[in-house]
Parts: sequence; structure tokens; C-alpha cells
Amino acid sequence: MIQTLYWRNKRVFILDQRLLPGRIKYVCCRTYQDVAAAIKDMAIRGAPAIGVAAAFGVAVAARQSKFRSLEDMKLLLEKAIEALASTRPTAVNLFWALARMEQAIDRVESSIGVLARTLEKESAAIFREDIAINHRIGDNGARLLKKGSVVLTHCNAGALATAGYGTALGVVRSAHRQNKIKMVFVDETRPYLQGARLTAWELRQEKIPHVLITDSMAGHFMQSGVIDAVIVGADRIACNGDTANKIGTYSLAVLARYHGIPFYVAAPGSTIDRKTPSGRAIVIEERSAREVLYIHDKSIAPDATIAKHPAFDVTPGSLIKAIITEEGIIKPSDVRKTV
Repeated sequence: MIQTLYWRNKRVFILDQRLLPGRIKYVCCRTYQDVAAAIKDMAIRGAPAIGVAAAFGVAVAARQSKFRSLEDMKLLLEKAIEALASTRPTAVNLFWALARMEQAIDRVESSIGVLARTLEKESAAIFREDIAINHRIGDNGARLLKKGSVVLTHCNAGALATAGYGTALGVVRSAHRQNKIKMVFVDETRPYLQGARLTAWELRQEKIPHVLITDSMAGHFMQSGVIDAVIVGADRIACNGDTANKIGTYSLAVLARYHGIPFYVAAPGSTIDRKTPSGRAIVIEERSAREVLYIHDKSIAPDATIAKHPAFDVTPGSLIKAIITEEGIIKPSDVRKTV
């Protein structure tokens, strides 16, 4: 699997996912501002990946200037954390990772060098832990699928959305290794086309059988009886099991319920937001209407057309069969017991 991001020579290198599948290019981030721009502008996306990138962003901040004192360094780090936190409002993993980095900062009172090394170690630990967690999610989720399963997924919740392996696609990967996957139906996921550009690309790399469909075709294939399960990722899970994920997820959950198809959410425990009681309290990011009106800088609508672009929607926990985490499989109604 290609690396989503990596740390080298006190810098973080981020795969520019806006260029996939046509071109593989890494953005070299020398400052926390570079990392913040990469997150905000969607060079990197996916809740776990954003969290890992933000952690590396704090580590970069500790190396980007010559500080006169530990206090000066901590002031810049505070600024960096604030800037990174402002990039994407919905994905809770971002804030979880930054909180971990803040705790690491608070533990160090000795020297500039010690703090810089501590932040490098903490960000590297978050990176490694995410990959290990995703493998456990994949193995737990694979138990839910029978041999010959046809799975439908939405957006990209694979290696590219994480430090590696993936959440929803992690389940697919693990199940495929157990010879359980017959076919993966990939929603193209308008308007950013993460399914068409990224998920299909990942599945092709690993020779996992797949077929690309437009988002509006999902109901047809469910009605045809060819879909055995829907598996998606998550950007934030509220205490009652309500889940925010890429726009279009809620529609799939409604369709799956109507057709009696199990709808699963795969996500690490860090995606559960202990401060959010229900989906109503989740802030939905509104992205630029240009992303709806243009594809590759080419207009697809008449001039002066008004468009809306909520990047996420919220699926009620009542529509979710189970949430697959690294700790096991839980019912949405039991999420509150884990927080």
C-alpha cells in the first residue's frame, strides 16, 4: 500500500490526494502552516489521516524556528494547534490527536530539545497506533461477512484516509484475505469523487474485484438483491450512535434499511466524541460551492448557478446495524457505555 504520509528529516511528507489517480506526488511540509493548508485544501483527507497529519504538524512546528526559550516555543506550539484545529470542523480525530499533542507539551518542562523530541515521538506513536488499530478493525469487521459477499462502500475509508490499511476498506481487505469478498460496489461519491478517484484506485492496487457506480445507482442495485452489506467509515460518532460521514451516507442508510441490508460503520474509538450527545450537535462543514459546480476547473453548470456543498451528513444510530471498532463490534445504542 502506498504511504498516505510519512515523517523524514524533521518534515512531514503528505501524499497529494487531489492528483490521484493520475499522479503520485508528495507535498513536503516544512511548517505547521503547510500542514494546515494540506488539510484544509484536501491534499489529505479522511478523519484518522487528518488526525495523524495534525500531530505531525505540531511536531513540525517545534522544529521550524529557533526559539529563545521554552516559553517562546510553547507559545508558537499553542498557535500551531489553534491553526490546525481550525482546518476541518467535523472530523473529531483531528481534535483528539491535537489534545494528545497538548498533553505531551504539558509534560515537558526541561528544555527546547527535549520538547521537540517528545513531540516527534508522540506523533510517530499516533501514526503507528492508527495502522495497528485499523488492522484490528478490519479483522473484527471481517467476521460479520459471509463467503461470497458483495459489499457497497461510500467515499474513501481506506489506507488513504488513515495512516494505513483503512477502516471500512480495512474490513474489505481483511475479508478479501479470507476469501469472503466476491465484489465491492464503489460509490463515486460526488462532488469530490473520493470513491472514483481513490477507493477504486486502492482496490485495483490490491486486485480486489470492484465496480464503480454513480451515487444515484445504489438504490437500484440494492433493489436488485445483489448487495449483501454496506460498510462506511465515520468522521464523528456521537454518544447515542448518530454518525457523521461523507455526504450521501445517510441516503445509503435509509435505502439499506428499506431493503433489509445491514449497514455497518467502521471507525476507531477516537472517532467517538464523548462531548457530543447526539448528531444534532455535530457541526457540518460547508465547503465551497465551486467543488459542486466545477470538475477539474471545468464548469458543469450554467453561469450564476447557485450550489450548496455540505461535506457531511448525519446517519441516526437507529439505522446502523453495528459499529466496528478496534475493541470489537458494538451496537449504536451501546456507544454511550464506552465513553
